Amino acid sequence: MKNKFVLYTGYCLAGAIAFIAISCGGKENTQTAKAQKALPFPVTKAEKRDVTTYNTYPTRLQGEVSSDVRPKVAGYIQDVLVDEGQEVKAGQLLFKLETQSLSQDAAAAKANVNAAQVEVDKLKPLVEKNIISSVQLETAKAKLKQAESNLSAIQANIGYANVKSPVNGIIGKINYRKGALVSAQDPLPITTVSAIKNVYAYFSLNEKDFLDFMTENQANTNDLSKLPEVSLVLANGKDYPHKGKIETISGSIDKQTGTVTFRAKFKNNNNLLRDGASGKVLLPIPHKNATVIPIASTFEQQGKTFVYEVLKDSLAVKPVTITTEAGKVYVIEDFEEGTTILGSGLNKVRPGTKITPIPTPLDSIINSFNTVFK
Repeated sequence: MKNKFVLYTGYCLAGAIAFIAISCGGKENTQTAKAQKALPFPVTKAEKRDVTTYNTYPTRLQGEVSSDVRPKVAGYIQDVLVDEGQEVKAGQLLFKLETQSLSQDAAAAKANVNAAQVEVDKLKPLVEKNIISSVQLETAKAKLKQAESNLSAIQANIGYANVKSPVNGIIGKINYRKGALVSAQDPLPITTVSAIKNVYAYFSLNEKDFLDFMTENQANTNDLSKLPEVSLVLANGKDYPHKGKIETISGSIDKQTGTVTFRAKFKNNNNLLRDGASGKVLLPIPHKNATVIPIASTFEQQGKTFVYEVLKDSLAVKPVTITTEAGKVYVIEDFEEGTTILGSGLNKVRPGTKITPIPTPLDSIINSFNTVFK
């Protein structure tokens, strides 16, 4: 009986093992079938397009007119009649300097004029009566003119003590206040008056960028009207709503920096832009008939950029050479137009993966991806 029981138990154990083996084998076959099943993926083609990229250059804004206000005579500021940011007119009184010493000089000069005039009046009848020589009268007249000239100069200096605005514009920072001693030789002006209805943005291009820009736009420095308008990004990162026009390009390359200076003019009717403000100029660079692919359809490995080229229903890694970035696309070179690439889902595949290609327009791939991160 014992032998029969052992034999029966052995049969049961062998049957259980066989059942488990059959079950596991069935699962493996099912998983292999799933792995080999080609999944659908969107694919698109490289296209030729006209695109525009933008080079960014730092700029410092200046008013169309920016005039330093300096006194013509030295003196203590007695009154400050304007405030920073105030709009003023040409000839408007801005500061008054102390004139007490000048007034005393004027009084003394006036007395000298009167004394010289008395001398002339005294000598005239004597010359008429031939009592004295006319030379004495002429000498007295010369002294009178000299005294009058001295008085006029002092009176002019008194007038210069009233410091007026040289132009229409906006008052900048006031560097000296009431009680400060100022003169024309001070390192800083009393203030600056800037006309900012239009402002200038100065920016510099290196020699390569300059040549590329002029060549791409088929322009020359003798006719700047054909150059495209430029954009301005403010210090807060926001775009200025009005475009600027390039008005001048320096005639030589700076020997120290190797750059060419541009000047663009922006309208400033709302006075948002201020003299001395910083920003960035965006210079448009057109690319005619350029080959483009979506940035979303690329991936990087070891500092190089690749795409998955679709070869019938299989994927192969293909390197790309990027010329520049234009929004959500790369401008690339040495890449045949019409080459089919994997549009999206790059993190779900690998070289050799079988897919079911779903042809998708390039714009659909571009617009379906938010290029915050690649």
